[in-house]
Amino acid sequence: METIKAYFALTKPRVIELLLIAAIPAMLQADRGEVDLWLILGTLFGGWMGAGAANTFNMVADYDIDQQMGRTRARPLVRHTVTKTRAALFAWALLAASVMWLGLLCHSWLAAGFVVLTNWFYIYVYTKWLKRRTWQNVIWGGAAGCMPVLVGWAAVRDNVTDGTSDQWWQAVVLFMIIFFWTPPHTWALAMKYKDDYARVNVPMLPVVATAQETTRQIVFYSWLTVATSLLIVPATSWIYLVAAVVSGAAFLVMATRLHRGVVAGEDVKPLKLFILSNNYLAVLFLALSVDAVLGWPTVGALL
Repeated sequence: METIKAYFALTKPRVIELLLIAAIPAMLQADRGEVDLWLILGTLFGGWMGAGAANTFNMVADYDIDQQMGRTRARPLVRHTVTKTRAALFAWALLAASVMWLGLLCHSWLAAGFVVLTNWFYIYVYTKWLKRRTWQNVIWGGAAGCMPVLVGWAAVRDNVTDGTSDQWWQAVVLFMIIFFWTPPHTWALAMKYKDDYARVNVPMLPVVATAQETTRQIVFYSWLTVATSLLIVPATSWIYLVAAVVSGAAFLVMATRLHRGVVAGEDVKPLKLFILSNNYLAVLFLALSVDAVLGWPTVGALL
């Protein structure tokens, strides 16, 4: 049982939860007003295997620094519950299963291709290159975490035969929401574990820049996130519009308070923003999911 738990931990289940939360609204919005439950569940399972593969590959690649960081010392490879070789084989098996599942059972080789691209980008571009070389690692590397919306969109549109437009622009907007959301979300956590990253020479922004500059960047990307979230409003109803405005305002207020607190020399708690950022994305995408299922007249149609 302990071995099973260790392999499950390799997939980083908490991270995958966020990825799946991103995929569901994209799938519902891709065929607005229709719900293909089995396709959604099938895509989520295939996507889970693909994301689990990427996270496992990441632990193998980061084995050296994970041993020195306080927040990662409980990981299976560090505790020697699973060997690096077996973890790598497990990752390859998950990736292969994900590709075949999405391609053969979900009838979307495009979605399968996005999973392969995600794994390659997350490991070779982010983990092995950007992460240890530049403070912009999170900005560009975060693209891997945005891919679930493309996987979900592709899976649905490859199974729609009514001749409607694929409207990939909406998927791109959802992609960019997560892309801009990732830096403030990650930097807030990195502020808490700044010493950990410094110890292993990973140049996260809080390590190479002052707290004031870090929070200034957090505010900047928070504004980009909220502004981008409004671009998809014409394709949604008032439900999403209200949720985007209210949750976005809360996100911006918290980010601004963090920055002002740092400027004033106060004892700030960046983890509050980290937690709020999770809640912000969850509320935003839950609202989009409900909006898509109900399929009410869109703001664009009303105007």
